[in-house]
Amino acid sequence: MDQPTGTVVFTTVGRPYYGFDVFSFHLDTAEEHRLTDGTSVNFNAQFVDDELTVVFVSERSGCAKIYLARPGAAAPEAMPAAPGSLFHDRPVIRNSSLYFISAHEKPDRHFRGWSALYSADLDGKGGIARLTPISCVDYSPSISQSGDLVAVASNGSRQWDGEFHELHTDIVVFRGSEPDKRVTVCEHGGWPTWSGDSVIFFHRQADDGWWSIYRVDVPGNLDLPATFPVAPTRVTPRGVHCFTPAAFHDGRRIAVATRRRGKSHRHIEIFDLESRKFHPVTESLNPNIHHYNPFVSSRSDYIGYHRFRGELAQGESIIPHLDPVTSPVETIRMLRLNGSFPSFSPSGDFIALNHDFESDGNGGVKVVRSDGSKRWTLVKGRTAFYNSWSPTEKKVIYTSIGPIFESVRATVQIARITFDVSDLDDQKEEVTCDIKVLTREESGNNAFPSCSPDGKWIVFRSGRTGHKNLYVIDAVNGEFDGGSIRQLTDGPWIDTMPSWSPRGDLIAFSSNQHNPNNTEAFSIYLIKPDGTGLRRVTVAGPDADRERINHVCFSEDGEWLLFTANVGGLIAEPVSLPNQFQPYGELYVMTVDGMGLRRLTWNGYENGTPAWYSGSGEGLGMVGLERGIGDKLRGQFDEPLWISCDIDI
Repeated sequence: MDQPTGTVVFTTVGRPYYGFDVFSFHLDTAEEHRLTDGTSVNFNAQFVDDELTVVFVSERSGCAKIYLARPGAAAPEAMPAAPGSLFHDRPVIRNSSLYFISAHEKPDRHFRGWSALYSADLDGKGGIARLTPISCVDYSPSISQSGDLVAVASNGSRQWDGEFHELHTDIVVFRGSEPDKRVTVCEHGGWPTWSGDSVIFFHRQADDGWWSIYRVDVPGNLDLPATFPVAPTRVTPRGVHCFTPAAFHDGRRIAVATRRRGKSHRHIEIFDLESRKFHPVTESLNPNIHHYNPFVSSRSDYIGYHRFRGELAQGESIIPHLDPVTSPVETIRMLRLNGSFPSFSPSGDFIALNHDFESDGNGGVKVVRSDGSKRWTLVKGRTAFYNSWSPTEKKVIYTSIGPIFESVRATVQIARITFDVSDLDDQKEEVTCDIKVLTREESGNNAFPSCSPDGKWIVFRSGRTGHKNLYVIDAVNGEFDGGSIRQLTDGPWIDTMPSWSPRGDLIAFSSNQHNPNNTEAFSIYLIKPDGTGLRRVTVAGPDADRERINHVCFSEDGEWLLFTANVGGLIAEPVSLPNQFQPYGELYVMTVDGMGLRRLTWNGYENGTPAWYSGSGEGLGMVGLERGIGDKLRGQFDEPLWISCDIDI
């Protein structure tokens, strides 16, 4: 089987705005210091010693890897990594061993997470060892004060059930020297943290709806598993959400990230276990910035966390238009776009995109050079989404104009945008264009256009019959002036996001035809442009009806499909991250026959809206990506939208 080739451009929800750095807060002086260097995104750290050395995760190499930052050092040093892994998380160093989560080993079935715990011997006497049993899934490790005991949030050998508002994990404990002898000390919990060697704190959502911290006591004799699991003790009160605890080893306090009623930001606080009172830490320092995932020094004098580094902080302050991402396939180049719904021009030197979905400001349609050196605005002040650049006309882009994610009756129209390509020069910021609407206003919700390779037709999704099905329309005149339209699919289900094969022989789309009553599960379907040859292409075999697959597009030769899917489960606890609408969304490729499935992305974010360019255009591969050109970094991202403080007390 030939390898897929070309350049993949995609979006990651919120990720370009993060600009995270790791900070420390001294509990006596109330001084905050930055511990990382302002390069890329740095997060999920732990103290290594009393000199404020930290081990942390950074995406500076194009994927999540582990680094060590020493005070006064010019740059962090890379730590041992799992061979071939593009995702590492939650590192901690204890007794010359590095513990971390990696997701490089494929599980034995779909919908089972890839995350597992590994250790690396820093003395050089041993290599990297997997501590999570094969077929099990572990998250969020914590090492006891002595270094003898390990606690993880584990999904065991269960398949992921589709939930991400709260993972259905258990708190599992084992000795680092005997990882196969695991004890479930408590059911239902995540993000464990040791206090000494006998107490574990963790978070979970209580029956009253508030995320709270719980405690479970672990006797030194783990040879008595019959006593476990046990019921934990709730520690923090209702009325305030508490996440991602970090225990002080004095046994009297825990640091937590909180979300309070009436507050828009997550902050770090200390909860005194004896007085049962909270003591704010970060709100007075940075009231309008989110603070995540605290950690505590061994002497209990410092608290660490990560946050947006600030608009004026030293370090990277520009979001590039295009950012390289490490690809697991040598023949595929991957770029993260600062925007959504990219579409390449015929020669590959430009990319059309939607910067966001607001009706003013940055909404509309923009064009960026595919080396990232310049961006122009074509359509301004109107909500637009999903673009298709005509394969035959460099001056024509198709898009959807109107509100996104609306009902079949909402007015959304397919539009043909025409402009003068010579206006795409360095002296202009905005380019004049002509917008021609191709669909009738009374026809309702028309969206997701894809142009045929000969430039004559547009396939799109329309809700004009009361159901969202596919239609083919004249690419120049649409439904007007003698143009024609015909229905391609017909049924009481949802057909959406079509993509026309570069060879013109097939149209790929997402649909729930196999189960119209389930509007959460979509598979890939293929159909010929004349409406014959409809077939479903599944990824997950026996579990195919759980597939949630979207944003399908073709390779240039028409032999491969690129898409987003949920079949890899979750890679991290979503509550520890900024909002992700679908944190299970990862990119995959496979052949049109459903063979050769390859995963392309590994992270805790939602990745989607990919475009695939397989040619050797002037802008791709010949010109390096421009750095220092793009949008100002402002740290614009939300708390998980499913965490509500509007709960009756």
